[in-house]
Parts: sequence; structure tokens; C-alpha cells
Amino acid sequence: MTSRTDRPVDERARVAVDLGAESCRVSLLRWRDGIPSIDLIHRIPNGPVRHGSCLKWPLAAILAGIEEGLRKASNAAPEGVASIAVDGWAVDYVRIDAQGRPLDDPFCYRDERTVASKAAADKIASLDHLYRLSGAQPLRINTLYQLLADAAAGIDIATPWICLPEYVLCWLGGRRVAEYTNATHTGLVDLQTGDWSSDLFTLFGIPIEAAPPIVPAGSVIGHVHGSLASLAAFQETELITPACHDTASAIAGIPTNLDAAAYICSGTWSLIGAHVPRPVTSPEAIQARYTNQGAAAGGFCFHTNVNGMWLIKQCIDHWAALGRRFSIEDLVEKAAACNPRRDLIDVDAEPLLLDTDMPSRINHELEQSGFEPIPDIPGNEPLFARLIFESLAARYATALAQLHRMLDRSVQSVHVLGGGSRNRLLLALTAERTGLPVETGHAESSTIGNFALQMASAEVSGKPLTMDAVRGWATLFSRN
Repeated sequence: MTSRTDRPVDERARVAVDLGAESCRVSLLRWRDGIPSIDLIHRIPNGPVRHGSCLKWPLAAILAGIEEGLRKASNAAPEGVASIAVDGWAVDYVRIDAQGRPLDDPFCYRDERTVASKAAADKIASLDHLYRLSGAQPLRINTLYQLLADAAAGIDIATPWICLPEYVLCWLGGRRVAEYTNATHTGLVDLQTGDWSSDLFTLFGIPIEAAPPIVPAGSVIGHVHGSLASLAAFQETELITPACHDTASAIAGIPTNLDAAAYICSGTWSLIGAHVPRPVTSPEAIQARYTNQGAAAGGFCFHTNVNGMWLIKQCIDHWAALGRRFSIEDLVEKAAACNPRRDLIDVDAEPLLLDTDMPSRINHELEQSGFEPIPDIPGNEPLFARLIFESLAARYATALAQLHRMLDRSVQSVHVLGGGSRNRLLLALTAERTGLPVETGHAESSTIGNFALQMASAEVSGKPLTMDAVRGWATLFSRN
């Protein structure tokens, strides 16, 4: 990146840690005479692991990989590191003891334990009631239902817990907190106050005392301690909560104004929506499965969760186990040469949210809709890919049409960011299905937003962040 800023800049380096369901990344921002350079220093393969019947995250491996990445960052930044900030996926959390040590590996949101807990919760409170209180779509993966599943399994629900990105910051030396944008994904935050809803905690019998205090994006919550603090680069390093939810960081990393645009964060999940100044809790919003999540510097990310590149990644993993190896890039190219498909699937069908043998799951959905299955034999892999991308684009179009009806403004373009922004076939199908111009953002927009929030936080020095300040830094970092 070769852009210059006239703002006074602390030219020490900064580190962004992005936790991803498929890989975690450690990136380094360095400055030379006002010119920023962002480099990926270390990538850690990631994925949920089976523990008997449970699906959990390999926490020790994640932390070991982050430490390795931070040591590499230290070696690469002799000028020192001013701050570290961590973002990642939402809803999952770590139970900790009095010394802050994890009691066990955290459950993955895809674990089926929440099927029963959500069914039980639905008998206590209606979805409409929960939606009006929290603004969050009552999804089975939400922290609320995971906490209830703990109680049903005999886990002491009075044990303190902390969501994963904030846990990493706590592990590095920060105090135990819940960053606001990430907290709103729990389904337990009061939509009006922005704090934990005592009504919801009481309603479901969950001890509010076990929840960490909520802080805004851009908060300094401590300094690096432990063995990493012995490294010269980390002796005065602040720990900052960016928008700890990676989507909120990704939205903060968009350099363009979103007043007339929608966004699609295309990764493991596809999040389709818009930045709005006020929450939308209409009957249509809950029917369309839209959610109101806190944005980094005011307002809300109003979007719907749609299954995403999880589908193709699970197919690739299945085929690799059979000795049929493909990259996503290879499948995109081959799928582009396939004929368009009319036999689309509902990408949000419950079986497609689960892991293992995705081609069989897709064929089951085809048969349920009266279509012929695709034989899972060598040579048919591009047909599966084409079906997935066509079905995703159709779902995007439906979601954007619903969004247009619910907002008091027009949607004139779509901004696609995340890994899907590099999928030219999916972009073309999205433009075709929606009839809207499609712009692409940075594939690692959450990293851009993470760094923009770190810089904006340092600039305002404890005052509330503004979207203009964050966007200014995002614009600088996004230029090539």
C-alpha cells in the first residue's frame, strides 16, 4: 500500500489478529514517513474438532498459533508495537476459572446441542418478544441458547464466560470485557440501552453476574503481559477492542459511504444488509430473519445471516478425503464453464448448516425439491460448485429485495467484501440476479477495519469514535 497521510502518526507498528472459522491471521501494520504497509505475518489453520459427540474449537492450538504470529511480528517491528486488537466470529465463548484459565475448549456454534435448548427457550418467550427486546434474530447459534445448553448439560452457568476475541485479549493481558458489537450477537443485549438486558437474563434464569462488562469499540483494556511482554516490541503495547465481531470490523473497513449501498460480507457465512442509524424491528424484519447488530461507531449493521462459502469448503474437504483435490479458485473457473442451473437449493436448509458429506446433503435438498441429484463422481465437482454459486446468488437477490422494502431509502449498489469478493463467478451471478452494480472491497476487510479502529481510537484519545474518523483510515489503508 502506497498512500500517505498528513495526520500525525505514531509510527510504531500495530497488530491485527483476525480469528476465522477456517484460519486465523496475524497481520502487521508498519509506517515509513507516513506511508502504511500491511502484511500478513502468520496464518493459523483452524476448524472445529470432534470431541466424542461434541464439536469444539481447538483453543490451545489457536493460542499457540497466535503467539507464534506475535513473535514473528515482534521480530519484524524493531520500532515497537503500539497496540494489538483482536476480532473474530461471534456467539462462541470460553468458561474461565478465578485465575482466568479456560475450563475446557469452547463449543462450536455448529454443535447440535442448541437444537434442544432453543426448542425449550421458545416455550418460555416468543421470538417476537425476544426480537423487540434485543433486536437480534433468535438464531439457534446465539450465545443465549448455548448458555442454556450448558445449563441442560449440568455445567455451572454461574461460571464466568467471555467471548472468543475478547478472551484472546484477556489471555494477552487485558481485563475481561465484552465489546459492544460482539455482545449484540449474544441475543442478550438490550436494544435501547446497549447494555445487558436484565429482563432477558432473569427470564431464562441465566446469572448476569457471569457476563463480562460491555465496553465500546476502540477501548484500551490493558497491556501485554506474560512471556510476550519480555520482547522489546511488546513492552508498552496496548490491548484494544476493535469491533470484536469480524463483520462489524469488516463494515468499518469499507472505504466508501454506505448511505445508498448494501453490503454482502461473503465468507463462511454470507451477511447481507445495510448500515442503518436506527434498529429495524418490524414484523417483516423478523420474518425475513434480519438482525440488528451494533456497528463500530454508531448505528446498526442490519443484515441477515445466509449460509456461505461453508458449502463449497465442506464439499472440497469431502472430496479431498476421497483423493479428489481442488482449490476454490479451480472450481470457480471450471464452474464458470458449466451451463446455468434451474434446480436451485435453499442454502439455508438446516442440514446444510452441519458438517460432513456435504455433496450428499446437497443431493438430499435437490431430491426434496423434486430435482435430480448430481452423482458424486469424479468430474462432477464443478456441477456442485455451479449449483452452490447459483443458489447463493439467488438467495442474495431475495435478501436484497427484502432489504429494499424494509428501508426508508433505496439500495443503488452492492458492496461485496471478504473472500467471496475474489469469486468472479459469484460476483457476476449476484449482479445478474439483483440487477444492481456490484463493487468489491478488500478480501481482508476485517483486517482493514481492525487497523482503522486502532488508529481512530488513538486519534480521538478516549473520546467516542466517529464513522468519519474510522472511514478516513479505512480509505487510506484500502488504497493500493
